[in-house]
Amino acid sequence: MQAQVELAIGGMTCASCAARVEKKLNRMEGVTATVNYATEKARVAYEPGVEIADLIATVERTGYTAREPQPEPEPTSPAPGAHEEKEAGAQEGPDGALASLRQRLTVSAVLAAPVVALSMIPVLQFDNWQWLCLTLAAPVVVWGAYPFHRAAWTNLRHGAATMDTLVSLGTLAAFGWSLWALFFGHAGMPGMRHGFDLTARHGDGSSAIYLEAAAGVTAFLLLGRYLEARSKRKAGAALRALMDLGAKDVAVLRDGRETRIPVDRLAVGDRFVVRPGEKIATDGTVVEGSSAVDASMLTGESVPVDVAPGDAVTGATVNTAGRLVVEATRIGADTRLARMAQLVEDAQSGKAEAQRLADRISAVFVPVVLVIALATLVVRLLVTGDATAAFTAAVAVLIIACPCALGLATPTALMVGTGRGAQLGILIKGPEVLESTRRVDTVVLDKTGTVTTGRMSLYEAVPAADTDEKTLLRLAGALEHASEHPVARAIAEGAQKRVGELPAVERFESAAGLGVRGTVDGHEVVVGRERLLTATEGSALPAELADARDRAEAAGRTAVLVAWDGRVRGVLSVADTVKDGSTEAVARLRSLGLTPVLLTGDNKAVAASVAREVGIDADQVFAEVMPEDKVAVVQRLQEQGRSVAMVGDGVNDAAALARADLGLAIGTGTDAAIEAADLTLARGDIRVAADAIRLARRTLGTIKGNLFWAFGYNVAAIPLAVAGLLDPMIAGAAMAFSSVFVVTNSLRLRSFT
Repeated sequence: MQAQVELAIGGMTCASCAARVEKKLNRMEGVTATVNYATEKARVAYEPGVEIADLIATVERTGYTAREPQPEPEPTSPAPGAHEEKEAGAQEGPDGALASLRQRLTVSAVLAAPVVALSMIPVLQFDNWQWLCLTLAAPVVVWGAYPFHRAAWTNLRHGAATMDTLVSLGTLAAFGWSLWALFFGHAGMPGMRHGFDLTARHGDGSSAIYLEAAAGVTAFLLLGRYLEARSKRKAGAALRALMDLGAKDVAVLRDGRETRIPVDRLAVGDRFVVRPGEKIATDGTVVEGSSAVDASMLTGESVPVDVAPGDAVTGATVNTAGRLVVEATRIGADTRLARMAQLVEDAQSGKAEAQRLADRISAVFVPVVLVIALATLVVRLLVTGDATAAFTAAVAVLIIACPCALGLATPTALMVGTGRGAQLGILIKGPEVLESTRRVDTVVLDKTGTVTTGRMSLYEAVPAADTDEKTLLRLAGALEHASEHPVARAIAEGAQKRVGELPAVERFESAAGLGVRGTVDGHEVVVGRERLLTATEGSALPAELADARDRAEAAGRTAVLVAWDGRVRGVLSVADTVKDGSTEAVARLRSLGLTPVLLTGDNKAVAASVAREVGIDADQVFAEVMPEDKVAVVQRLQEQGRSVAMVGDGVNDAAALARADLGLAIGTGTDAAIEAADLTLARGDIRVAADAIRLARRTLGTIKGNLFWAFGYNVAAIPLAVAGLLDPMIAGAAMAFSSVFVVTNSLRLRSFT
């Protein structure tokens, strides 16, 4: 059985770096690896016999660094604020690197600006201006561009070429030519002047200097890399926020006393106190108290949910009102928050098919560009004999061709899209899911627990001509309140809502499968099937009540008769009610071009009634389907040429969710259903299903737009550079802009609603 590990990879500067690391790891026996440039992580599956140290050594031999996963800290009692310090420390690395990059960019930009201005605007050029430019440009090329030179040298020692190779070669070539022209040519003479052209330069090479290209390209590329790094941090912010949601410590009850301990020392079975305004430390069950819990940070649901003893609560949600005592049922990686974070991280680490193509191109792109640049130099020299124009065109090819945008196209969109989804209570399992959302044309909705609440509730009360509804509900509700049957609970709860407090019951009796009887307010009351009432009361059912019963049963509802003092007094009907928003959800799914289908094990009358209520066509209803036959229904639809999405919540939906082209699990359902699904909806509102499909399609559209831009940019720009139509500095600006454009385009997904 394969084990899995995630390694933090250091030193990658472009997509071709990620491609090289991935290629080297995959060459190892028994290893399958995916390296993500945007997240700077390698997800590695390996067979027994392979050690993590071997994986790290392979990465290091490739010229990069790899870090083993940090072990969990031993449970200790930290000083107050220790958790906050640790959290701040965790952010120190990326923020420190960003600060260093910002400093390098600022100094380089300040020094490069006058060099570019003097070189481009002849009127500013004074005697010996070129020597001032050399003084200002040298620190930029040597110190400012040092990260590019260092990475290029490291790659060269390992027999590889990456984007840094192109940048380092381009800037050093431009700087080296300028040094030769200044010290050994005519460019250093007092009074030397030269203009600026957007295309390749022509003329005497000994009089041409490229200091503005060397310094300007470095500044532009540092700007691009800084904006890229900042945007990548923004893109991953949603996941970091999700992982930081949990409580840091908890008031646990030990021997009747409260003891505050770190959350990581909590054990299953521990009871802990949650006061108003505090976060619930971990998943558990309320054992004492009642309150309203705000779960908006996990589910996107803005309305707090009432909880009482026996109700399940989720870690990281906020107790808004009363004091609660909760018994821990899940801790650590088993909690809902941890599983959500893992799902999001897994999705961000994966690769869509389009990205795999981009990676394959990036792996061979840099060597090909080096050949093209050399060929441009040689051919132009042989054909025109103009060394200046040949050199300018070759340097422009080196600089314009960086494949950075290709490497960022998919992972940045995935990071932002999945992160935004997590904020809205939508968990996308992986990038391949995005392709499925584009293709689906049919959505199968499980009825119970998905379209309906899955709980019986009182639908209608029809009293006899000489009886009022309030009395009917009061007496029937009081009697049913003493029963545990689901139908009885529905009647009792409905009666309490409509008439208030219910009287006590005396001499309660239950007749299995038929109903209940007892004394309420001095009346001998019977509630149940007609057979029980006929046997007990001996009276016939009045015509108007018989009609009410028949109507209820025809609509798929359960009809219950009520009698007291020897006469049938009314009919109560109960039903599994449609969830608020189900009708709107079906309409939204239709607007996305999907055909909704209802699937249920209930009888045809119940199914037809629910379908009518939510707006599903009668010919798209599958009723009386056994749990094991749900897969067959999905398969039958697929055999008709349909691409099927399935929405469900129960254990009996898991197989169908896995069989469907796209599985969407209601997050309030079972673990089996969530595990089998491609998308998980953290709250039980199926309107989110339409939002999930929209978000997945929008993310896929963003990825395709990014890849189109990245491919199109390189396809169009390289021929222009070869033809001598690009100055190296303009090429540097365009290359930096391409990466920034891709990341900025991905960040637009943060505004998805």
